Order: sequence, then C-alpha cells, then structure tokens
Amino acid sequence: MQQCSGRVERQNLPPHNTWMQSLFLGIEPVKVNNAATANDEQQAPMCRTIEVAVVDYRDLSLPVAGDELSLIPPLNFAMVDNGVFRSGFPDSANFSFLQTLGLRSIICLCPEPYPQANMEFLNANGIRLFQFGIEGYKEPFVNIPEDTVREALKVVLDVKNHPVLIHCKRGKHRTGCLVGCLRKLQRWCLSSIFDEYQRFAAAKARVSDQRFMELFDISSLKHLPMSFSCSK
Repeated sequence: MQQCSGRVERQNLPPHNTWMQSLFLGIEPVKVNNAATANDEQQAPMCRTIEVAVVDYRDLSLPVAGDELSLIPPLNFAMVDNGVFRSGFPDSANFSFLQTLGLRSIICLCPEPYPQANMEFLNANGIRLFQFGIEGYKEPFVNIPEDTVREALKVVLDVKNHPVLIHCKRGKHRTGCLVGCLRKLQRWCLSSIFDEYQRFAAAKARVSDQRFMELFDISSLKHLPMSFSCSK
C-alpha cells in the first residue's frame, strides 16, 4: 500500500498570481496520525488535524490595473484539493478572481435557475455548469438526496472537469456535505471530516448534515479513479 505523505499540495498557479498563492500559504499541511500499526493503516481511515487560517482580505494589497476591479474571492472560498475548490455563490465582483483559477467546470448545489450574469461569465470563459439542485432546508426539515450527492461526486472525481469549483449559497451546508463525502473516499476519519465541516459552518453546523456524512455509502464510488492527495 502506497504511503500517504499527509499533505494537501497547493495547486500551481500562474507566476503573475503570486499574491493569490499567499492566500493558500496560511493553510497548514494536513497532519496524519502515524501511531497506528501497519495492519491498522490498511484498514482504518486516516485521522487528520486541519488548521485553517482566517485571512482578513482587508489587509491584503491586491493588484489593481487601471480601472480593473481587485481580485475578490467568493464567500468562504478555499482549496479542497488539487484542482478542486469550494465557496459560496459567486457574483460579478468575484469573476476576475475566478478567471485566475482557469476553471473548466462549476458544480452548483442550488436548485434555483443560474443567474444570467453568471451564465454569461461561464460561456465567455468556456466553463461548464453542472447543477445539482438540493433544497436549502433548515433543521429539522432536512432531506439531503443521497443519489444527487453521489452524482455530484462523480463529477468531482472526473479529472476532465478540473479545475472545478463547488458552491451552494454560502458554502457551508450543502457544499460541506459534498466535500465531507469526498473526504470519506479519501479515507479521512469522521472526527476530521466533522472538524472541517464545522470550520466552515461555524455556529450554524447541523447535526443532520454530520449524520448524513456519517451514513453516506461510498461503496458504489470506490471503483472510480482518483488523482487526489492521499487517495491511494
């Protein structure tokens, strides 16, 4: 079994985007608990400690050329893994930033029609939209469709769609559930999956979301190839 280095590497960005690379420098490498025996490593999921830096974008000196807007990331933007990003719903103020990612596709988890301005941006930049409508219910009226999440995961796992941005309205619950199910495929232990989810959901973390991730069945997806960190 190939040993995992325990690091989520930053995606290589164009040289002129050195300021953007600094956004990722505050994210510490994932730390793997190596206390398990060799047999445990083959059977048990890996536990990880995630350290996410809080970046105050007001303190960043962003480049402005002429009348161009500053590069502003969407709400709750973060790198998930090589070629995979997450965020809240992007608007026109974020388009210049999204262009620097060189996106091939966007996964939207909201059921509402995609805004016209966003569709024009996607068409102008050759970005494909995958929309998996999941209603944004609040507890206790929560019904996360497992089949929909499974289909969205297939899009995430297909490297032909990378770089890909996953988003819902605020990048917390629906996006957090999809990323959490991806982490199960990457053999993260539940405590680390919940820790990552809670760092984005904060005070609005939902027990129903965490129970969904815990019970989500990944057996039908294990045969799909993955190029992510620590996926082997």
